[in-house]
Amino acid sequence: MEEKLQLTEKWDKVFKKSDRVEHSKATFHNRYGITLACDVYQPKGRKGKLPAIAVCGPFGAVKEQSSGLYAQELAERGFLAIAFDPSFTGESGGLPRYVASPDINTEDFCAAVDYLSCREDVDPEKIGILGICGWGGMALNAAAMDTRIKATVSSTMYDMTRVNAKGYFDEADSEEARFETKKALNEQRIKDYKNGNYELGGGVVDPLPADAPFFVKDYYDYYKTKRGYHVRSLNSNGGWNKTSSLSFMNMPILTYSNEIRSAVLLIHGEKAHSCYFSKDAYAAMIKDSKYAGNKELLIIPNAVHTDLYDRKDIIPFDKIEAFFQKNL
Repeated sequence: MEEKLQLTEKWDKVFKKSDRVEHSKATFHNRYGITLACDVYQPKGRKGKLPAIAVCGPFGAVKEQSSGLYAQELAERGFLAIAFDPSFTGESGGLPRYVASPDINTEDFCAAVDYLSCREDVDPEKIGILGICGWGGMALNAAAMDTRIKATVSSTMYDMTRVNAKGYFDEADSEEARFETKKALNEQRIKDYKNGNYELGGGVVDPLPADAPFFVKDYYDYYKTKRGYHVRSLNSNGGWNKTSSLSFMNMPILTYSNEIRSAVLLIHGEKAHSCYFSKDAYAAMIKDSKYAGNKELLIIPNAVHTDLYDRKDIIPFDKIEAFFQKNL
């Protein structure tokens, strides 16, 4: 059932390899038949069935960046963790390349749970997920659907359906603005069809304009420098195809978040431009909910959006570890 993928065997992460963790590569498939690539991180010397966590994100990143760093750190703390590339990106399969989907990318998390549940070294009753940036929203969406997920962490979350439909800070939240966006994107579909390829929207802007807003500078500092640049990262290079936004515009992914029964921890930086996504998602999750008691919002003082990508001095790994230990 699985496509044969070409996986890089060398260590090509943007973070150092831990000598306390065993690393290997693997593949699994989702229910749309797309084969996904993942890095598997296991604590050295641990035997028996382990609690497991699937990690993905940020939106437009690859598993050699932030998600891999999180997964390796979780393995150091006793979990079996995988960092995977979403469908159509990185080393994972799927055509056309560089397209995103609120449905398929939510399914990617559920497929990771399928895979972990079938591993002999994983306790299938102790599986959690962790989503970073745009995949924080996908993780919450998966948790609302997948009863096998026992605990979910969302770090520096974006709700990609909201930002595509309404713009940043909801500044384009009008029927007219959405119509003009959809009109332009549908014109792009015709161009792509005629040309026989999907035009890319461009990754993080480079060179960086002097008057760029802070959050653009924040992204540049991660994706375009030695700190986080990776050759397969969409944000580091050409970006998503231009029409990826269409399916996000009228598919709100967090509609049933207040029906999530399992534990959820949302983490965000106080100074992040995106902090309102987590604050509003948390408020919606606990509103009129019978399951609010195991939901938590943790705001990290003075932290900006990408601080939670790789700043191990800022990412609250002790809190994340304790949360998963309690709820898995």
